[in-house]
Amino acid sequence: MKDITRICVSIYFLFLATPVAAQVLGKVGSLLAADRTAARLSAAKGPYTALRSIVDDNSLFFTPSPVGALEYLDNRPNIPDVMTWKPAFAAVAKSMEWGVTAGPFSFQRVGAIKRYGEYLTVWHRDRKGNWKINLRAQIEHKGGKEEAELSYIEPDDADYTRFRTKERIQQRKEIVLSNDQLLSAVLKSDASIAYGEFLADDARFYFPWNTPIVGKENILSFVKKQDMAIQAESLVANRSYSGELAYSYGTATVAMKTEQLKCNYVRIWQLQPDFQWRVIIEMLFEA
Repeated sequence: MKDITRICVSIYFLFLATPVAAQVLGKVGSLLAADRTAARLSAAKGPYTALRSIVDDNSLFFTPSPVGALEYLDNRPNIPDVMTWKPAFAAVAKSMEWGVTAGPFSFQRVGAIKRYGEYLTVWHRDRKGNWKINLRAQIEHKGGKEEAELSYIEPDDADYTRFRTKERIQQRKEIVLSNDQLLSAVLKSDASIAYGEFLADDARFYFPWNTPIVGKENILSFVKKQDMAIQAESLVANRSYSGELAYSYGTATVAMKTEQLKCNYVRIWQLQPDFQWRVIIEMLFEA
């Protein structure tokens, strides 16, 4: 009996010690499962098969300009022979039809060196309830220390307003686009002030040839150190049905001390408790 008790106690404490990333999460767990399943499929059968399994007619890949994912994959231009990835961040909307994952990835072609970077995927659910890519973008860097633990946004159980008309849904998207345009306008005059006002405290910043910068204060320090000036043009915005998460994308010219980059950007927005929109992810990638 004592041995059985010891075993039960050991199992209990083993469960408590399991990292967050390995535990079965709540609503965000289904999205993480989809992303991780595709990553395992990539390891087993290659990136083409894996990516083909999670795209549909509405999926976009930034390559670096946005193109239809199905067309891109079927033409198979420059698809790596090996590609691995692992989500380090995930978020799901209350409506459970919209989500985001981001994290480190690596890729390699036969006879070439292994390369590293970060990916960002916005997801939607199809009519069968399967998670599919809405858009996917990435940056490259030289590798480095990966984030130790998974960070995620689990939606609460509070109800949300369900809008039925296309006009009202479009108006909600336009609110996000207006915020995106305002951020882009302020960026032209002072990037530090713009990001200081629009970034969430725990925002993530993905910039070419840099590992992820997490936290508003760290992002502002990076922007100031680089003496960054950004000319951005907003193009598209979309929003979850429940309304609290959204994305936008556009083009940007980023001037720094030593160089100037032509970029595209993707922003992930979250409606805060004070009903202000804040950027939780900003990814700038070379065009």
